[in-house]
Amino acid sequence: MKRPSILVLGAGYGGLTTVVNLQKEFGTDAADITLINKNEYHYESTWLHEAAAGTLLPEQVRYDIADVIDTGKVNFVQATVEGIDVDSKKVSTDNGEFTYDYLVIGLGFEGETFGIEGLDTYALSIANVKAARYIREHIEFQFATWSTEEVKNDSRLTIVVGGAGFTGIEFLGELANRVPELCKEYDVPREKVRVICVEAAPMVLPGFDPELVDYAVGHLQAKGIEFSIGTPVVEATPEGVKIKKNDDEFEFIYAGTVVWAAGVRGNRLIEETSIESMRARIKVEKDMRAPGYSDVFIVGDCALMINEETNRPYPPTAQIAMQQGERIAKNIKALAGDGTTEEFVPDLKGTVCSLGDEDAIGVVFGKKVTGKRASFMKKMIDNRALYMIGGPGLVLKKGKFKVL
Repeated sequence: MKRPSILVLGAGYGGLTTVVNLQKEFGTDAADITLINKNEYHYESTWLHEAAAGTLLPEQVRYDIADVIDTGKVNFVQATVEGIDVDSKKVSTDNGEFTYDYLVIGLGFEGETFGIEGLDTYALSIANVKAARYIREHIEFQFATWSTEEVKNDSRLTIVVGGAGFTGIEFLGELANRVPELCKEYDVPREKVRVICVEAAPMVLPGFDPELVDYAVGHLQAKGIEFSIGTPVVEATPEGVKIKKNDDEFEFIYAGTVVWAAGVRGNRLIEETSIESMRARIKVEKDMRAPGYSDVFIVGDCALMINEETNRPYPPTAQIAMQQGERIAKNIKALAGDGTTEEFVPDLKGTVCSLGDEDAIGVVFGKKVTGKRASFMKKMIDNRALYMIGGPGLVLKKGKFKVL
């Protein structure tokens, strides 16, 4: 039997989980597995808000890919994907061209600006570990500059966070803890600092239980976070953002830092393929294959899956991406052995939203949790993700053990 050539693009949660499970499904010399990623490391994208706020060092959210894959079974290529030709079965990169029998696209997400003027130029996005480091350093620079300038520009100390979804709220939770530390470090009066969450939708954390949302908002407001809900950003400038209060009223918020956390889309390379997509996300078949292409699988943020119970897309979470990776590995093994694929069915164990290091909200196994108990569950979820990819060794090296 011909050894199948399997090409995996991207080492995010979905791509890396696919590779780790392909190693298990195919024994030594049973398949040619190649993983292409632009960095030599994987980063925990669900931890980026901590690195951006400065409550976690950027180095803590990443680990080397070589530490978690079997280099005897997997050929790792550090390269940037430049083009995907699914009709010719070729992938071009800045490190050569690759062909495949089976392709797994897991190139991750990009920020969605919705065409808002100036947003892509003047707002910062928690897009990757380098961007998170930049946001951290930018905020610290604003505090340091304010503390040394003779004529104080208080707008330097205003931080606008666009978006009250999962990422925005988790980032606000970290900022609520980080701001007092920055004030102490740079001799800044706490009352001078404003952290404002601006959300176009009429609600915070859509899809969450209203009781939990109230808990989260109350917790953050008690720590000085302001909310402007139902007020979309219509323009970003070097001085801040313009928001729409109602049909006839606008307000300009002068801010030294604007962080955009109000939406994501798939990788733009998706839109350059012949596969139909929406916001660079592909509505996959039940077995995670791209429609019309029996040899192409989509995983993670690039995959669009509809929850038939709600008729809405499943959120592109790490939990789902990792489960997709497991199923895709099994389905590729089945196809390589002339078998049949199986449907992917998400096994949702719950969702927890962090509100800082010692508080959180969530629903776990159908039960609502808040406070330190929810925070403990969040850390266990993070550690479990590490375990699923790198085993106990990775958990000991990178895990979160401060549980109280």
